[in-house]
Amino acid sequence: QVQLVESGGGSVQAGGSLRLTCAVSGYTSNNNCMGWFRQAPGKEREAVATIYTGSGKTYYSDTVKGRFTISKDNTKNTLWLQMNDLTPEDTGKYFCALDISGECNRQSFQSSSDTSWGQGTQVTVS
Repeated sequence: QVQLVESGGGSVQAGGSLRLTCAVSGYTSNNNCMGWFRQAPGKEREAVATIYTGSGKTYYSDTVKGRFTISKDNTKNTLWLQMNDLTPEDTGKYFCALDISGECNRQSFQSSSDTSWGQGTQVTVS
């Protein structure tokens, strides 16, 4: 059974940094789409950044581009999100996700049978 466990969230002042970690167990493959999502109170969950574990190709939402960096270590089955220059608008619960169907595309993370989610870690920026 695939499990994803996030850590590294917390409270930080605007302009500060946090590094989120997602540890994956129960599945090993180097050709998947992984991503970080966030959900603020009263808002829908949104994609923040994705990475194809095969080539390392990344995608960032416009709101975090230039401030956040997604990275992975396939040997350790670990995904990170380095978040710099945080603003109050970055506040929310952050989730990591794994889609085993292959490369990242518009259909990634849509299939419940192919996608696993972590429980999330809270990030609060004041």
